[in-house]
Amino acid sequence: MNKLSVILVDDHKLFREGLSLLLNNFSFIGEVYEAANGEEFLAMAKNIRADVVFMDVDMPVMNGIEATAKAIKEYPDLNIIALSMYGDEDYYTQMIASGARGFILKNSGIKDVESAIMHVTEGKNYFSQEILSGILKSINRKSQSNRSGELSEREEEVLYHICKGFSNQEIAEQLNISKRTVDKHRENLLLKTNSKNTAGLVMYAIKNGIVEV
Repeated sequence: MNKLSVILVDDHKLFREGLSLLLNNFSFIGEVYEAANGEEFLAMAKNIRADVVFMDVDMPVMNGIEATAKAIKEYPDLNIIALSMYGDEDYYTQMIASGARGFILKNSGIKDVESAIMHVTEGKNYFSQEILSGILKSINRKSQSNRSGELSEREEEVLYHICKGFSNQEIAEQLNISKRTVDKHRENLLLKTNSKNTAGLVMYAIKNGIVEV
């Protein structure tokens, strides 16, 4: 595998340097660049085609939400992983809408950082386990779904239950249908939403107003 180039975007120099040291332990990481805010990052992105960007959400000059939206508009395939703190749930929907593909906590361990990089570079979405658990607990079905017609009513219902963290067997029991039918619905949902894993389905549901955090 070719070595990956990474940009770290965070207004805290000590945090950037710490994460940079961590990334340099990985044999698959090449160059690591640093930016102190979204504006610096966008200027840097014109000359550096990064494979992965770690993006802080709350920064001066230009925050991570605005920087992510502008970067994705210019470079749609950019893999942006949001750096989150506990209690940042309000930002998740905005970062997903802006185009972030992964979310990890700022106090994540080395394995979480590695998993996030591997997932997004393989075209998958990623939530650190703590973030995913928090989102699943706080997800609610929208009283009026903004249905685009892409999914049937039953598929939206199954998707909601997937977002709540239920297994296929549990969904089958709750909806009074067979597990085999739920398996098929999950398979169709992955295809229709162009998702590769559960995190991708959760992101799709939030982005398309099927659920809210």
